Amino acid sequence: MNTDLKVEVITKSMLREAVLHNTYWKQPGVVPLPKSKATWVVANPRIEEEEYCGVMGLSGTKMVSFIFMFPDMMNMPTGGTQKVYWLLLWWVEKQYKDTVLGTYVFNEALRITQNKVLIKSYAEHVNAFYEKQPFTVITARLRHTIFFNLDTSILIGKFSFLSPFKPILHQLSRVVGWGVRLLNQRRIRKRVSAIRYEYITELDAISWQFIESLCHKDLIHKTKEYINWQLDKRQYTQLPIAKRFMYQSLQVGYGNQIDIHTLKVMKEGTMIGFISYVRNHKECNVKYFLVAEEDKYTTCVDALMEHVVHHKLNFLFTDDQKLSDAIKTRYQTIFRYQIEKKGLAHQQMQLQADQVNFYNRDGHFY
Repeated sequence: MNTDLKVEVITKSMLREAVLHNTYWKQPGVVPLPKSKATWVVANPRIEEEEYCGVMGLSGTKMVSFIFMFPDMMNMPTGGTQKVYWLLLWWVEKQYKDTVLGTYVFNEALRITQNKVLIKSYAEHVNAFYEKQPFTVITARLRHTIFFNLDTSILIGKFSFLSPFKPILHQLSRVVGWGVRLLNQRRIRKRVSAIRYEYITELDAISWQFIESLCHKDLIHKTKEYINWQLDKRQYTQLPIAKRFMYQSLQVGYGNQIDIHTLKVMKEGTMIGFISYVRNHKECNVKYFLVAEEDKYTTCVDALMEHVVHHKLNFLFTDDQKLSDAIKTRYQTIFRYQIEKKGLAHQQMQLQADQVNFYNRDGHFY
């Protein structure tokens, strides 16, 4: 590596100091994560002050590589819990991609965590790298993107020859989106007449009792305090005038329309479902979708879809196959894109695919 490069490990206490002194957010450019997200990580009751939250490669004072990670508690197949580290992001600046910096930072992350690493998913272009590493695939699942509109930016991104037709595509998208919403509104209207919603910013005793019974076999150990942290609205920063904003973040958290919505689905005074999703501009990213009784499942699907239609969202993300199938069956969509995502654990953790349950809500820190 070049002599001006250095690698710095970041603990929770160091991240707290960075937030206090605005360390990573002083100048315009690429930042490791939104300041609100960093503040949120620091508030995690599960992370000790000297536990690790990241590894950063620096050229002078400029960030050129970053691994975002933090500790969590995993339910062990043999009973009890174990401290593990999620590796959520691995980034290297373009000019350093063909150097050893990326691999060095990655190996440093493994070293400081004693190889207790989980990876929920990773980009396809690094698939060959992970195949050579001492990791075991503990889950393989489909990530579903359900489209309710002809999203212009995605179409042009996939088919660049359409770029000259952007104004036409934009108008077509508006018409198609309006038609799909109209059809779905008609279906929703009758299906949700008997339910009500209670919107919450933190769990009460009733919601926690409902959630606890459905999450006790999750990969990640759930507590009331942990879920309150996971769904905290303060991790997102609204940008009313986005074009004047100074930063480009490696992690989601900034947006001109970004927020998390958490609700209890109520029927005849009884809680039948728990839903939490992030609305980021025109997308819905589902974090929690819990239903206790099978005969109430489609009603809760209708509740989620009422919110999708109300926000005029173009697409929905979920790793929940059952939820995706139910939406596709009950509602009008344009198409559904599915891609396999693999979850990995370091071999030293000695986990096998048939030993753990890996749900959409595990490691979901979008």
